Amino acid sequence: MEGAKTLKTTLSPEKLEFFRQLLTQKINDLLSEAGKTVAEMTNGPRENYPDPNDRASLESDRNFELRIRDRERKLILKMQEAIQRIDDGTFGICEVCGGPISEKRLMARPVTTLCINCKMKQEKIEKLEGE
Repeated sequence: MEGAKTLKTTLSPEKLEFFRQLLTQKINDLLSEAGKTVAEMTNGPRENYPDPNDRASLESDRNFELRIRDRERKLILKMQEAIQRIDDGTFGICEVCGGPISEKRLMARPVTTLCINCKMKQEKIEKLEGE
């Protein structure tokens, strides 16, 4: 946290509870989908395709599914961290400038840790470094 002050959230307890429920529900949904994937891969029918193209297509589909689940696993960790910030009283506070993150931004991306201004600055820097 560069110049961040240790401020407490400005969100009402009701809003914080709303975000806690939202994040918890999203985590549960993702875990349910992951469970279905594991069940399908371990208990599903054992396809034995004699055609190499069919086997390659099946393998490609499974790899794609696993990559999606890995991304979801990382998102779950971010959501758990957001819930921890709710518990700590720092949810909705930008980790760079210490200012409030707009409720509109939190609705769009509840795991965010940056206000829109700091995020735009970060993206500009990343773009410049990437060129």
